[in-house]
Amino acid sequence: MRLTINGEDRIIENAATVADLLAQLNIAATKVAVERNLEIVPKTAYDATRLGEGDRLEIVHFIGGGSGEPELAAAADDSFVVAGHSFKSRLLVGTGKYRDFEETRLAIEESGAEIVTVAVRRVNVTDPSQPMLVDYVDPKKYTYLPNTAGCFTADDAMRTLRLAREAGGWNLVKLEVLGDQKTLYPNMPETLKAAEILIKEGFDVMVYCSDDPIQAKMLEDMGCVAIMPLGSLIGSGMGIINPVNIALIKENASVPVLVDAGVGTASEASYAMELGCDGVLMNTAIAGAKDPIRMARAMKHAVIAGREAFLAGRMPRKRYADPSSPLAGII
Repeated sequence: MRLTINGEDRIIENAATVADLLAQLNIAATKVAVERNLEIVPKTAYDATRLGEGDRLEIVHFIGGGSGEPELAAAADDSFVVAGHSFKSRLLVGTGKYRDFEETRLAIEESGAEIVTVAVRRVNVTDPSQPMLVDYVDPKKYTYLPNTAGCFTADDAMRTLRLAREAGGWNLVKLEVLGDQKTLYPNMPETLKAAEILIKEGFDVMVYCSDDPIQAKMLEDMGCVAIMPLGSLIGSGMGIINPVNIALIKENASVPVLVDAGVGTASEASYAMELGCDGVLMNTAIAGAKDPIRMARAMKHAVIAGREAFLAGRMPRKRYADPSSPLAGII
């Protein structure tokens, strides 16, 4: 029987059902999601779903998938709370671009992050025994945030997150729909379309968006659980070039606001927190550093310092000098 599996034509013998196919490919059914002819196959239906000549199948898994459950929010502390769940760290990190899985593990540990973003990708059906991030980053220790990195349409983003939920059962997700390859700027019409449908389907959507305060408020009113405007272009390291807009979004929001994209070094992470943001999400700033492990540690302290400075309240700016020591009684 000829099947197309993850984009490759293959001749498969003695595989009448999805369960048979996974067994023949030596793929653990519990670790993947399967789509047959653009329809997700529930895990409970693998044994009953029969394959036919010419079927097109996608078999995907999480890069770093897992099912660690966040704690329910505590009442009176300074925890980061999103969708009713509480976290001590306000730094969220990505899992891509590192030299290898071991470096990824060490960087995440040093960052102190509790939420890590993960992508949905095809399983290597030729060699399903290859190591996965989940083997290095304990899924019981971290909360995995499936995202739609690389999606340029609402339909692709929704398809990706539906597969993610089937693979791991997650409802808390990060939505991003990109406009073009050069800027990776958010496509806001497609983002709004996808967010509305995903929320109706029961997803808790954290959303990457432009720095437009009006559209950010539209996403919140729609039901997004966190708003994530870009500080500057993804992976650019240009820092926060739009602080006024970020501050306006935060001022008008009643859900968490996190800077997502553009941070390049620790001072910029601290600045995001001093603006009043609830957190920062980054990947390249750590993975692209000369010493990712040390930079991860720096980002941890920068986010803490920025949050403390915001809570402490900045001294007012003054036009003229004001001596630190009183002038009265000078000899």
